[in-house]
Amino acid sequence: MAMPETTSTANRRGPIVVSRHGKPALDRTAGPRLDWREYKDWWARYEESPLAEGQVAPPALMEAVKDADLVFASGRIRAQETAARAAPHMQAEYDPVFNEAPLPPPMLPRVRYLPKTWNILARAAWLNGHALDGESVVQARLRAMDAAQKLHEASEDAKVYLAAHGWFNRMLRPELKKLGWKCVRDGGDSYWSFRVYEYR
Repeated sequence: MAMPETTSTANRRGPIVVSRHGKPALDRTAGPRLDWREYKDWWARYEESPLAEGQVAPPALMEAVKDADLVFASGRIRAQETAARAAPHMQAEYDPVFNEAPLPPPMLPRVRYLPKTWNILARAAWLNGHALDGESVVQARLRAMDAAQKLHEASEDAKVYLAAHGWFNRMLRPELKKLGWKCVRDGGDSYWSFRVYEYR
């Protein structure tokens, strides 16, 4: 059954397309093994690293955002380059409100792991209140609320595309839901993956 047409006084919202960035140049699966201090330095370098060379945005993502009216990216280069490749028709607005949630490593003595293993340990520790000198999980959840509100406000009479990060994109989901958005396409959390939200 066809949906009823909106009245002339009703504002259209969205949709909102949220993607993860492409594959970064710094490989989390590569060695050497690091202690927790070395991993902290590795994460700082990762946060400043661009995309790996030679990548192009997947056709499905480019098709989904080719008519975006507004494009956002986080304050990180890998997200900014993702936005530029996926939506070359428009310059993205960069905003650190969309940055990835931090990965502070637990201070485990006498162990050395690959960055991919530290990623898992750090995320678990962070979710349990470990923040070192960075943003806590409570602070990040408040930031996710602000980020979702920014997307919501931008979506009035506009299709919005955001290029951001795997974990923070997950944190956006419940906040967008609270504002009345429903995920109608869930592409998962791999590099270049994307979700589409519609306002209900």
